[in-house]
Amino acid sequence: MKIAFIGYGNVGAPLADHLQRLGHDVTLAAKDPASDNVRKALERNPALKVAEPVAAVSAAEVVFLAAPFQANEAALAAVAPALAGKVLVDCTNPVGPGLRHGLGSERSGSEMIQAQVPGAHVVKAFTIYGFENFENNAYPAYNVKPMMMYCGADAGAKRIVGDLIAALGWDPLDVGGLEQALHLEHMTLLWVRMVRVEGHSPNMVWAHLKR
Repeated sequence: MKIAFIGYGNVGAPLADHLQRLGHDVTLAAKDPASDNVRKALERNPALKVAEPVAAVSAAEVVFLAAPFQANEAALAAVAPALAGKVLVDCTNPVGPGLRHGLGSERSGSEMIQAQVPGAHVVKAFTIYGFENFENNAYPAYNVKPMMMYCGADAGAKRIVGDLIAALGWDPLDVGGLEQALHLEHMTLLWVRMVRVEGHSPNMVWAHLKR
């Protein structure tokens, strides 16, 4: 599968790396191919490709958005026409002062993104944790995989993202439509506040137990 990444810092770089090693054709969408983030991503995995944003997104079947949330609007404006009909995986979270929801919990960041690029099929995924678990999500002492919740309005787009989640070693859990994104963003804030403020281990994940 051809996959493009908009944003490849702490979250995007390990995901891009892992997906390329699974055999996907992964391209970093880069306005500046000499940037530190591009250099670091290529040092991690020289098989990653680099292209200017419109070319990278136009060629992709799936686009990961993993930029800082405040950079989303400008980054998407530059590639909006090329996103029509594409699966757009929103890995971002609006975090405001005091580790509160950055949009006042009135709407989710994913819904804001969907409104900006209505032709894309937005799926929120690869959030609810800090970057540590995107580097390494192996918990071999347990007989369950860490859970990755995701949501979106388009069933086909969710199937594609669910398959990618599973291939990356997570237990995928479809939690519903894009209106659920606000709750996932609160879940991310819960994890961040527990780990970054309360001192819980960053190697802490949620599990989906059933009977």
